[in-house]
Amino acid sequence: MGLENVQNIVLVLSGKGGVGKSSITTQLALTLSLRGHSVGVLDIDLTGPSIPRFFGIENAKVTQAPGGMVPVSVHPAHTLSATGNTTTANGEGKEEEEGEGEQQPQRPVGALGCMSLGFILAQRTDAVIWRGPKKTAMVRQFLSSVLWPPGLDYLLIDTPPGTSDEHISLLETLLKDAVTAARLRGAVVVTTPQAVAVSDVKKELNFCAKTGVRVLGVVENMAGFVCPNCSECTHVFSKGGGQVMAAEFAVPFLGSVPIDPAFVCLIEEGRRPVYPKGTVVEGRDVSAEAQDEQDVRRDPGTLVEKYTACSLFPLFEDIVGKVLENIEAGL
Repeated sequence: MGLENVQNIVLVLSGKGGVGKSSITTQLALTLSLRGHSVGVLDIDLTGPSIPRFFGIENAKVTQAPGGMVPVSVHPAHTLSATGNTTTANGEGKEEEEGEGEQQPQRPVGALGCMSLGFILAQRTDAVIWRGPKKTAMVRQFLSSVLWPPGLDYLLIDTPPGTSDEHISLLETLLKDAVTAARLRGAVVVTTPQAVAVSDVKKELNFCAKTGVRVLGVVENMAGFVCPNCSECTHVFSKGGGQVMAAEFAVPFLGSVPIDPAFVCLIEEGRRPVYPKGTVVEGRDVSAEAQDEQDVRRDPGTLVEKYTACSLFPLFEDIVGKVLENIEAGL
C-alpha cells in the first residue's frame, strides 16, 4: 500500500458542501508545514477537485514512477527567515543583501506535496461523470499507489461532502490494514455557523461515531468577514453554531475562522495579504507587520511564506496546536 511511509493520517470531513473543507485543508497543511512537519494532501473530492487551485499548481501533471504515482510538490523543505529569505534543504537560497549581517530568526518549513484527480484530467473544466464503483476504484488507487516520501509526518485527506461511496471506500481501505488503521488519528469536521449547515454536519458526526473514526475537533468556518477597507470583522453568518454542536456531541471545538478576502487574493492572485491599520481578528491586531512598505512590495515569495502575513495564520496556529494535542492524547 502507498501509505506505509505516512506516520499520521487526518481526514477533513463535512456533511455539507460549500463550507470550505478545501480551504481548511489547505491552511492546516500550510500551518503544519510552517511548524517544520512534512505534509501530504490527498484530494478525494473526485467531482470537484479544488486542491490544485488552492496551492497554485493547477498546471502540474502527475509523474509516474515504478510502483505508482509521485505527488506534485508545492514546496520542498526549506528555512524561512524573518526577512522572508528562504534556504532549501541543500543550502541553496537567496543571499542576504549587503548590510544585513545580523542573524535573523529562522523558521524550518517542512516539505509539502499533494495528489488530486485534478492533475490527471485533460482539462481542469472536464466534468467527472462516474458511477459509484468507478469512484471507489479511484479512491483505492489513490490510497494504494501514491508514493509519499519516506517519513511523511502528516497526510491530510480532503473529502467530498456527505457520507457516500468515497467515504465508505476510504474507511474500508484504511481500516482493513492494521498498521494503516493505527495511523488514522481521526477527523477534523468543518461547519459554518448557520443552523442549516449545522444540521447537515451533525450527520457527519454521527457517521464518525458509527464507523469508529475519532473526531479531533470541529472548525467553524465563515464565522465573520474581515473587511478589506476598514478594521471591522463582521459576523455576517452569525457565530457559535459550531461550538454549540461540538458541545452537544462532546467533541473538541477547535475554533472559529472568518472569511478573509485577503486570503482569497493570496490564493487567486498570489498577492501578499495587507490589512488596514487597527484590523483586529479574534482579539489580535493583524495589521502590525503589514505596515512595512518593503514587506508589502516584496511579492516573489512562496505561498507558504506569504501565508504568514494572513490574518488567518495565527488562528490556524491555535487550531493546529489543538489538533496535535488531541492526536497526542489519543496515542
